[in-house]
Amino acid sequence: MKFRLIYPRWPKLERQTEFHLPPHGPVVFAAALPDYVEVEFIDENLEAINFDDPVDFVGISMMLTIQAGRGWEIADTYRKRGVKVIFGGISTMLHAEETINHADSVFIGEAEGRMEKVFADFRDGTLQKVYDYLDDRPPIETVGTARRDILNRDLYHYRGVQMVDLVHASRGCRFHCYPCAVAYLGGRKFRPRPIDKAIAEMESIDNNRLFIVDNSLAQDTEWEMDLFREMIPLKKKWCSHPIEDRPEVLDLAAQAGAWYVYQAVFDTSDYIKERIKRYHANGIGVEGTILLGLDNHTEDYIKRLIDFLLEIELDMAEFTVLTPFPHTKVFDDFVQQKRIFSYNWNDYSADKVVYYPKHMSPERLEELFHYAWDTFYKDEPQEFKMFKLLQQVSRREKEDNTYRPRRRDLASQAYGRDTRLLS
Repeated sequence: MKFRLIYPRWPKLERQTEFHLPPHGPVVFAAALPDYVEVEFIDENLEAINFDDPVDFVGISMMLTIQAGRGWEIADTYRKRGVKVIFGGISTMLHAEETINHADSVFIGEAEGRMEKVFADFRDGTLQKVYDYLDDRPPIETVGTARRDILNRDLYHYRGVQMVDLVHASRGCRFHCYPCAVAYLGGRKFRPRPIDKAIAEMESIDNNRLFIVDNSLAQDTEWEMDLFREMIPLKKKWCSHPIEDRPEVLDLAAQAGAWYVYQAVFDTSDYIKERIKRYHANGIGVEGTILLGLDNHTEDYIKRLIDFLLEIELDMAEFTVLTPFPHTKVFDDFVQQKRIFSYNWNDYSADKVVYYPKHMSPERLEELFHYAWDTFYKDEPQEFKMFKLLQQVSRREKEDNTYRPRRRDLASQAYGRDTRLLS
């Protein structure tokens, strides 16, 4: 059976340097497919879909809300040609009721142990409209190594440098952050994979640079430290979401190859300032993730926040505006308060304002969003800051003899300057 798995295209943030990571959801899903299924993967961000190429069954994996509209278009095209389409992924779960109108089947939940039935139903002509396993999560021990063999690895480079591979060591999140849908999608219980399985998967990846995509590694101190101890011999270099702010944890993370973290910067407190210092003291870079437009954000507050980011010397920053995604607390609150003025999911890109902020107009918040990007990167452009992070990891790889020359010299390609200036 020929199964075509498609990842719909989506626009990057307006001010963000464009690069593409190998997607995680599709390769994890592919690992759960029956052996008799021949999988062809198309990342539409980098490859065109040939709708005339014959296929038995189509799957559409959507991670982001802004992929939904395009995903529905793709499905409509195939279904007009008599090809059945099944949807899955995070965005499918958030927009299931609308997605059903464009699908022969919608899969909700985690795929492990469930695909044999789905594909047997397809072969028998009894494909169900909805497979709902949202509240029936498979044992975490059944999560296997993702099928990265379905990826065209040559596509995932930035200026000749291979992008990180994505891997996860846990699911679920015990935190319930206000704008986040993880509590709905993965549950509020932290579910760590057996460490030996997570380590085996990391070791199997033919890439020295990884992105550990867990919602937060800072959920169970003992597990987190055990994971880092086991990662040390791998000599991988990796980035992740927050690491627990304890000296012994940060020290182990650094030994395990922590390259940089995505750290939410939610205020201008000394706690945040000192936390960034502790990351840096352990040789760990920081890309701040800054959400603008919360109800306590005035214009003056946002401007002070940008000044603070420059003061604490973040390595990079990614700015987004608050976006009320379905199945979040902010969505429920804003619906009740009648503050959402757009339900056009193409606008839910985290760089457009779709609600009425408390202290300013939507237009003014968008202006401040642009101000944040422009001000933070005024003296050093985003690409240059990214280059310095890449140079940092290259130096560390050379120190432990894991450096692999990339396809071409990033420095001379991108900047035409002597890289010793940045040593």
